[in-house]
Amino acid sequence: MTKRQGEPPVRRAIVSGSVFEERIGYARAVVDGDRVHVSGTTGFDYAAMTISEDVVEQAGQCLRNIGAALAEAGCTFADVVRVRYLLPAREDFEPCWPVLRQAFGEVRPAATMMVCGLADERMRIEIEVDARRAPAGPGAGLRIAAVDGDAMVQEWRYVHNEIVPPAAMTPDEARDRSRRYRLENAYLGDTLVGCSTVRPPEGEGRVATVIARVLPAFRGRGIGAALYEAGLAHARGLGARAVETVVLAANADGLRFAEGRGFVERERYVLDGERDAWVDLRLAGHAS
Repeated sequence: MTKRQGEPPVRRAIVSGSVFEERIGYARAVVDGDRVHVSGTTGFDYAAMTISEDVVEQAGQCLRNIGAALAEAGCTFADVVRVRYLLPAREDFEPCWPVLRQAFGEVRPAATMMVCGLADERMRIEIEVDARRAPAGPGAGLRIAAVDGDAMVQEWRYVHNEIVPPAAMTPDEARDRSRRYRLENAYLGDTLVGCSTVRPPEGEGRVATVIARVLPAFRGRGIGAALYEAGLAHARGLGARAVETVVLAANADGLRFAEGRGFVERERYVLDGERDAWVDLRLAGHAS
């Protein structure tokens, strides 16, 4: 299969640091196009390689491990379509139901429970899931919220700094930005996936700036388009007669996204004392 530029990798392995993955030779998860396959995952805390004796606590840690793998793959529990539960003792399954329902109660994936031996006698439950990276948008699990409070400001800052490291902000700089501009964060469920900035219209031309950013693992699912449309609507509500955006020249995905929505390059420049090039673009059809 040929991968077009800007699409998610056709196949990508995700490792968690578990010693079992290295010793046996497997990945915690594999992204194959829009499909994500998470290996059977147990209740080990992989950072410390410790495991609780309690089956319910193991189930909770299984889900945290799976959630981390799904996030790295660009999806969440809402994208899970199949789950398999493996337990050595069938009587251990029912006590786990409440914690399992927290993850899957609204998703309702196909599910199977099997009684079988596991690789280590300390393991009391193992969970395996398959997910599909479906398009995301309002009404399909995507939530876009105006930044309100310091916790959200720092989430916005995290995405900003991940996407444009040459312009990384300090916490105080992000707080100042939140006072001057309209900032929004995007979430899939409770997972932070992107952010946006709307600079109010300025000058005689009433030019506003709209910037949408999506973490790389979550691109190609319509999240950037939803952020952009929300930002564009806000800019027009403020009376903007023209809309611009700015993209780090090295961000090929960002440039393709902007050009695909009708933005036309106006200028490339390097700020004094820096080496990274930036690109200013204006939405076609507006006066320069």
